[in-house]
Amino acid sequence: MSSVEPRKGEKLVLQEDCAEDKFKNGILTLTNQRIIFEKTEGTLATLSKKTGELLLDITLDHISNCKSEGFIIKKLVITTTQNKVYKFGVFNNSKWVKEIDKVRSNIGHD
Repeated sequence: MSSVEPRKGEKLVLQEDCAEDKFKNGILTLTNQRIIFEKTEGTLATLSKKTGELLLDITLDHISNCKSEGFIIKKLVITTTQNKVYKFGVFNNSKWVKEIDKVRSNIGHD
């Protein structure tokens, strides 16, 4: 579904159609090297979506923290080493946190 070319040795870990507070709708992708968010555009009439511009491309070593927040409206909160905060409305925020932490702990061990 992603239009972003994978890097050498890059593997898909998780991917979800979601929304980010500032960027709105898109596809959030976690690989073993980075987290990517691509804008999506779609029409209700045809129920089709296509990926648009790449809005976020963060290597995992530039993530300083990730956590889940919310009870009814669940958010995955990612903080970068530059103190930028992104909040994604994903279906299972704790699963995303667990996978990001697992992949981050494996950096340099491939």
